Amino acid sequence: MLDTIFAQASAPGRSAVAIIRISGVSAFAALELLAGARPPDRLASVRWIRDPRDGSRIDQALILCFPGPGSFTGEDVVELQTHGSPAVVRALLGALAQLPNLRAAEPGEFTRRALMNARLDLAQVEGLGDLLAAETAAQMRQATTLMSGVFSRRAGGWRDALVGAMALVEASIDFSDEDLPDDLLEPAEAMLRDVLRDLRAELNGTGAAKRLREGFEVALVGAPNVGKSTLLNAIAGRDVAITSERAGTTRDVLEVRLDLGGLPVTMLDMAGMRAADDEIERIGVDRAVGRATMADMRIFLVEKGGSIPLGVERVPGDLVLRAKADLDDVRGDGVSGLTGAGVSDLLDRVAEELGRRAEGASSTSHIRQEGAIEAAATAIEAAMARLGGSEVDFLAEDLRSALRSLDFLVGRVDVEAILDVIFRDFCLGK
Repeated sequence: MLDTIFAQASAPGRSAVAIIRISGVSAFAALELLAGARPPDRLASVRWIRDPRDGSRIDQALILCFPGPGSFTGEDVVELQTHGSPAVVRALLGALAQLPNLRAAEPGEFTRRALMNARLDLAQVEGLGDLLAAETAAQMRQATTLMSGVFSRRAGGWRDALVGAMALVEASIDFSDEDLPDDLLEPAEAMLRDVLRDLRAELNGTGAAKRLREGFEVALVGAPNVGKSTLLNAIAGRDVAITSERAGTTRDVLEVRLDLGGLPVTMLDMAGMRAADDEIERIGVDRAVGRATMADMRIFLVEKGGSIPLGVERVPGDLVLRAKADLDDVRGDGVSGLTGAGVSDLLDRVAEELGRRAEGASSTSHIRQEGAIEAAATAIEAAMARLGGSEVDFLAEDLRSALRSLDFLVGRVDVEAILDVIFRDFCLGK
């Protein structure tokens, strides 16, 4: 029998309301010790909460009871909505800690119990984790789609098709001595082809999906003293980078997180690119080349008569802009971090370009999910290569391998070893 757990589900610190959750077989008994008779299920009730040790009042709270299995965790759950005073929360958590059979929850333990009790599958849990971490509208939409079960239902459809194909393959093995139709495996081949097409299409969109989840990186690239740091400060609306007339002031890579049209974007400022004599500056230039090369997009800043620095290749989608447009009254593809000229247009162009890339995003945004789908697709390809041959037993094993991969995708098998990693960054009350 699992312990009964409790935790603050709302953010710590002073607030209008604080939420404390209790989940487990002793949840209702704990409530009765705190607030008397249990109120009707799923009906909000106002009660005084008292410390069971001395009967002193802690706070007047709104109480909700959710009996299992129809609760978030699948267990009996109590939710206490108190005033958000840190003193109230401390007193209530202290009182709960003294009750028999109760203990403080670990990070993500409420959601972990929801997974164990089949209230959520693993893909939905990952979607919930993404939602808790979402910073932009695009990340929120991506997370809620995963959390809603849409992806899990698609995986279920792929699994059902594989089971149907496998039934035909097993029939050809078990009844090989019977007079079976010559085209028995043709429907199986059609099912496998359809599933494989869907899996490959899903994999093709994983790059964009992971960028949406983790954020795009855009690098400001140019020669020393071309105005990259001044532009970064203008984009951020604050002094992020030190600016100076002295070339080579920026040595390390500076990052600013932005929300551009709902897309998560990290803007990178870095050392100006030149053949540096100073060892530290040379290290900065090497880092700049590496980060700029790996970035999703580059903004090349060039002065009048200048050119794109050597060492970083321009690729389709990158921008080349005239720097310090305020000095030459440049219009069009010019930008000035000092006056702000062209900055708004620049951000619009970056958002438009990255938005086009995000359009191809699939539902697969986690490495674990991608690995499971890749394994399933590989196994199906191996099975299709055996169709029409004599290795029917091996064909069946390939299909079983594909099924195991799809089960792993939604957490039906072999996931215990990775659960601690998945729940590590969850909130205590979730």
